[in-house]
Amino acid sequence: MKTQNTKRLLYPLLRIIERTRAVIGRQIWKIKLRVYAPKINTSKHNLKLLKLGTQYGGWTFVDLPELNGASIISGGLGQDASFDVEFAAHYNARVIVVDPTPSAIAHFHSIVDHLGRKSSTPYNKSGQLPITSYDLSCVRSENFSYCPKALWTENTSLRFYSPPLESDVSYSISNFTNEYKQDGHYIEVEAVNIDTLLSEYSFTSAPPLIKLDIEGAEMAVIPDMLSKSIYPSQILVEFDELAAPSKKSQMGVQRCHDALISANYKLIYREKWNFLYVRVDLR
Repeated sequence: MKTQNTKRLLYPLLRIIERTRAVIGRQIWKIKLRVYAPKINTSKHNLKLLKLGTQYGGWTFVDLPELNGASIISGGLGQDASFDVEFAAHYNARVIVVDPTPSAIAHFHSIVDHLGRKSSTPYNKSGQLPITSYDLSCVRSENFSYCPKALWTENTSLRFYSPPLESDVSYSISNFTNEYKQDGHYIEVEAVNIDTLLSEYSFTSAPPLIKLDIEGAEMAVIPDMLSKSIYPSQILVEFDELAAPSKKSQMGVQRCHDALISANYKLIYREKWNFLYVRVDLR
């Protein structure tokens, strides 16, 4: 009885301690965001921007005629395919999705099973959309291809580390969400490099647009792509490691940005950790 009374008395104090830790942790994270922010600025332009998809999974890009009927690469699907679905419908395009995560594969197959149907529920902000929220009435099977591999710098098998939270579905090659540790839970996946991927899907030149939401792998994939003279007109990239600010993430993002600028790309739009680089006339 005495122990139970003690627990009841201590419970409010423990809750206060937990909340205080959370507040302090949040403040430390905000300080790190400022300290380790890469020195990156956007360029002025007169291009027409368009955003497709949800608040969580949507992307902003340049609305160009070359996108009509085009084939694009979309690295990373997760459980919010709103951008991919809307892009395919808007431009009657072929979207080649690249993601080896089991939950993403299952989500994609559910989308395919519902092709031709209208949406019956609204989008949500969770990043985990019900299949019924997609308007698939104008999307056909030829609008989508799926590569169940990780986009990387070589054709190999590698470790795909699970996220720290079970509710998260985003696995990572670099394991940046766990301080880059090379242990912990992981799955073995096949990986493919960009030139092999383009060859397998019959590209004769760089795609007009590539989206890279690949949980830290973009740090290696972008320099590899540029070294092979593969220059998409638009590169949509989420620099995921900015969410875990550190000297290492700062240097990695800065190197990628500098490499893109050296390859005649311009950063014209940024929303949080989503960046839009273009290699087109800015007038």
